[in-house]
Amino acid sequence: QVQLVESGGGLVQPGGSLRLSCAASGRIFSINDMGWYRQASGKERELVATITSGGSTNYADFVKGRFTISRDNAKNTLDLQMNSLKPEDTAVYYCNADVRQHALLYSYTNYWGQGTQVTVSS
Repeated sequence: QVQLVESGGGLVQPGGSLRLSCAASGRIFSINDMGWYRQASGKERELVATITSGGSTNYADFVKGRFTISRDNAKNTLDLQMNSLKPEDTAVYYCNADVRQHALLYSYTNYWGQGTQVTVSS
């Protein structure tokens, strides 16, 4: 099995910054795409940003210029630097990864972390 564990959430004032981290562990041969998603209370889960194993990134329009996604392939970690935070960024943030678990089996399984709460409020 594979576990994704997020950390770094918390309470921050509008305009502030937070850095989220996600560590993948378990039976991992390689990880393809990784990403951050978020779900605000009463709303559906939405994509925030994704990054391929080669480092190509994709951002939702509402975070472009404010958030930066990065990863360390050697450590199987994923980060999200969030700057200029707004109250509407308040949500539970989830880490997501496509994991290949076996060297001899070319298939990927999608995993989710348990989420970390980010609250932007004065």
